[in-house]
Amino acid sequence: MGCRSICVRALGNTAMFIGEYSHSLDAKGRLAVPAKFRGDLEKGAVVTRGLDHCLFIYPLKEWGVLAEKLAGLPFSQANSRAFSRLMLAGAMDVQIDKQGRIILPDYLRQYATLKKKVVVAGLYNRLEVWDETAWNTYKSNTESDSNDIAEKLGELGV
Repeated sequence: MGCRSICVRALGNTAMFIGEYSHSLDAKGRLAVPAKFRGDLEKGAVVTRGLDHCLFIYPLKEWGVLAEKLAGLPFSQANSRAFSRLMLAGAMDVQIDKQGRIILPDYLRQYATLKKKVVVAGLYNRLEVWDETAWNTYKSNTESDSNDIAEKLGELGV
């Protein structure tokens, strides 16, 4: 297992997840959560379908914030219903076991096309779990487009 990261606390008690970790899934679909993130997930977490065919893992507190926002979307709009279904219907409560692992349900592993080698990426208030090959392709494409991305974000004030 390789890692490049730190996990720091943002203002207040909100966890801030950052960095990349390489891990392997075992035959039962268990994922060892990076040690620096375990304390923030020990009270429970939710794993769900993410965007770009990865999985999102949220601490319970952060999941509650997101679920409340999703519940507030106008259900009369097709895109709101579709996004809520993607995130909420696919969600599963997970607990970290004594070895620091969580079980990723089969239907979520299939959605993200996870094989044995995966990357756990910290993205502020959530973790993303990617198939290693898909992550490397995504990262390479994003890095080659970084100037264009930065310019577009600059227009938004970032």
